[in-house]
Formats: sequence, structure tokens, C-alpha cells
Amino acid sequence: MTFITKPVLHHPTLAQNKVGYTRRDYEGRVSTLCAGCGHDSISAAIIQACWELDIEPHRVAKLSGIGCSSKTPDYFLGASHGFNTVHGRMPSVLTGANLANRELLYLGVSGDGDSASIGLGQFANAMRRGVRMAYIVENNGVYGLTKGQFSATADRGSKSKKGVINSDAPIDLVGLALQLGATYVARGFSGDKAQLVPLIKGAIGHGGAAFIDVISPCIAFNNHEGSTKSYDYVREHNEAVSRIDFMPQRSEITASYASGEVVEVEQHDGRFLRLRKLDEDYDPTDRYAALNYMNAHHEKGEVVTGLLYLDPHALDLHAAQNTTHQPLNSLREADLSPGSAMLAKINASLR
Repeated sequence: MTFITKPVLHHPTLAQNKVGYTRRDYEGRVSTLCAGCGHDSISAAIIQACWELDIEPHRVAKLSGIGCSSKTPDYFLGASHGFNTVHGRMPSVLTGANLANRELLYLGVSGDGDSASIGLGQFANAMRRGVRMAYIVENNGVYGLTKGQFSATADRGSKSKKGVINSDAPIDLVGLALQLGATYVARGFSGDKAQLVPLIKGAIGHGGAAFIDVISPCIAFNNHEGSTKSYDYVREHNEAVSRIDFMPQRSEITASYASGEVVEVEQHDGRFLRLRKLDEDYDPTDRYAALNYMNAHHEKGEVVTGLLYLDPHALDLHAAQNTTHQPLNSLREADLSPGSAMLAKINASLR
């Protein structure tokens, strides 16, 4: 297999962020996906989000499973840590890495087949345990690597490229994430970068389990009339619950907004997510209202996008397990072997 590499040299006039990197520094290899694939747009949004957040690439650990979506981490953040797991097992490997080193920013990339079929149990447990991560599902409703069969997220009544009608009920990962305890839940569209970039920035800066389901049309097998995951369908049926911006807390930045126009939510790490409300009655901090809202619009054939739910007081797995603040590889022998008295105390607590 041959790889096409990008030039190492950058034009000297490229804009740099506050840590001295250009946007090109957040790119990876040249994509081998089909031209026009929605997944490449998601990669571009991740690149833009990390550049705008002034994240040093080596602080990011990106993990994926198997499928077209799981190839994409090779196309962004080439200087970050990366691990490609087996099919559906990304969440458990990421959980282990997170517990071993909480100082990294964890980005899990998966697909509708990888997370809603073979990896559904892994997805569920990562959400309910509150693993601090930005979990992005690139959802196209088909198995693109095996020639376009319906995936578990395909809507009932949608039509395949060959004309077959799907008779199975879909698995809604957003609904599951809300029910399982995710503390940041959103849905985006790969064709709407203006909405997607702030959603990704908010997920990366969140203090708990953050989940984004991104509708990402497969131009080879699921971008035709009758598909509910095509570019045309999502653009015609997109019900945007919010247009948001994400701004890290800065003492010199002040802003004043009229009542009812913006909800400002403080996150666990002290950052702020600003939600511009299209509907003044929508409350992004009400988990069950979000479920009802999403289901009501789904019955109308509308795809709800935007920030659906956010817990401003989210805790992660480390807080629940009271783990050490040090990465495990930095612990000394004295920390790992505290002596027989401590061992006896631990054993007594288990009786």
C-alpha cells in the first residue's frame, strides 16, 4: 500500500494560533475516502476546532475502531497519539488509556456500524461510566466498506441504492446517550461546518462524557432519493435547535446579551458554552425534555441538530473512582507499593 504525503514546508504567511501552530499542523495524511465523503468534512471540522482551541497536537489521544469512519483519524492531527482498535472496541481501549493518563485529551471516532452494532455494549458502558472523552460517531446509515448494506441506524422506510426498503427500526444513538447518562449530547451534520465546529469544541472542553452524532452522507451508497442520510434530505429536513459558539473563559472578554437570546452554561473545567436559542422555550439542561423534543421532531421526519443536552456539573470516571491525579507511568515504586499495613487495610475493606 502506498501513501501520499503532504509537503512538510508551510507558507510563511499562514496564520498561527496562540501556541504557535498553523492549521496545517493539525492535518494528517491525504484522505483515501471517496471524493465528497461527509467524513472528510468532519475531519476538517476537527482540525479547525483543535486549531481554534490552541491545543498542542501531542496532548491529544485519538482512538477508533473499524470502518470508513475509523480510517479518518489518519487524516487529522498527524502529530498526536493514535490507536486503531478492533471492531467496536474503541470505547474500552480509550477507557483504559484515560484511566492510565488523565492528562491527555481523548477523542474517540467511530461509525454507525462500529458503535450501533458490534460495539453497542461498549458505547453504552462508556456513556454510563462518564468516561471523559469527545465521542464522535460519523453516521451514514450504511456499511460503506462492504458495499452499502443498511446499518443499525438506518431509518425504517429508507431506500437503499439498489431500491431495497429498510424494514427494521433504527437505533438512535443520541437517545441512548441521553438515557445512559452522557452529560454533553449533540447532533450535527457534516455539511454544516458552522454548527459542527463549535459542537466539537464544546465536546473537547467538556468535563465528562461528550457525545456527538454527525449525519455524514455516504456519496457512494447512501446519497440518493429515498435515503434519509443523504445531503439533500438532511438539508431539507434539518431542524436546528441551536446555533452555538464556544469561547474559553478569558478575564478580558466581556459580553452582554438580551434575555432569552443566549443561554450561558459554565462547564466543569470553568469554560463557557454559549447557546444561541432559536426557540426561547428550549432548555439544554433538561435531559428528558431533550428526549421528548428529539422524538417529537423525528415523528415529523425532521433531523434535529445542535446542542441537545448539557449537564453543567458533569463528573467523569476519575471523580467516580477517586483515582490518582498522576499518570500511572509517573508513579514511583513507593506509590505503587505502600507497604504491608496498607495492603492489610485494602484487604479488610473487601471483606
